Amino acid sequence: MLESSFSKPHENRTDSLVNHSLDALILKANELRATCIDISSRKKIPHLGSCLSCADILTVLFWDTMNLNTSNPLDPSRDRFLLSKGHASPIYLQALALRGFFDVSDLESFGANGSYFHEHPPKPGFINGVEAATGSLGHGFSMGLGMALSSKITNNSFNVFALLGDGECNEGVIWECALLAPTLKVDNFIGIIDYNKLQATGRSQEITSIHPLSKKWESFGWYVQEIDGHNICDIKLAFDNAMNQHARPSMIVANTVKGKGVSFMEDDNNWHYRTPNSVELDDALSELRSLDL
Repeated sequence: MLESSFSKPHENRTDSLVNHSLDALILKANELRATCIDISSRKKIPHLGSCLSCADILTVLFWDTMNLNTSNPLDPSRDRFLLSKGHASPIYLQALALRGFFDVSDLESFGANGSYFHEHPPKPGFINGVEAATGSLGHGFSMGLGMALSSKITNNSFNVFALLGDGECNEGVIWECALLAPTLKVDNFIGIIDYNKLQATGRSQEITSIHPLSKKWESFGWYVQEIDGHNICDIKLAFDNAMNQHARPSMIVANTVKGKGVSFMEDDNNWHYRTPNSVELDDALSELRSLDL
């Protein structure tokens, strides 16, 4: 077996790695959901269902798995994260703020004219922690592959994580990367599919069939794990397994529920574009509070 050109996973993490307990990670995921719903209601920012389905994944990435340095966001050894499903920007930016990349109060400009905080991440240089402008579906994944390859070329030890939507897997560029990444043996490239079974206009399977999703990725030569995308322990273990792979990229197919955490939003595709009114906001926050440990 061809060994990677650097040790995996990280042997020397920065002091910014948080490594919270399981209970703390569950609470953090609920906090992310609550703050995202709040800003969606007040600023009329949509894509709430798509944000809530990936809250647990982002929590494990930013508070447990990734090697980050909030005091030096451009640290060359940092892990990179690409939100390829760029429409989930509201919860991604919430995660960056709560993780300490910038002040949470900066998010009060969300959606305002002249603000860099919008429905999709801007290009790097405007918001600490954002590695690429994404939203044209498939492009974040392909940029992530390029970053992972650059790590190999420069012998710089970092991992690249790219979060996809299942609807995004309709894009041809996704499958070009699926072919290329195993050829390049980029074992530091880890994809995650937020497999919530819905996209903008309906059920993913009914619009463009992607079943059987895990077997497709396996057939391209990826190390594939299929997990419960809302089980913190499963998510953490999947990332640990992925970072211990050699000579092949990893894909985590995370089965999720769109709108997860709020019963009246779950699996309801109206919340792809709807924003909550004041009554719905209160109901959602009350339900999330009831889930706290």
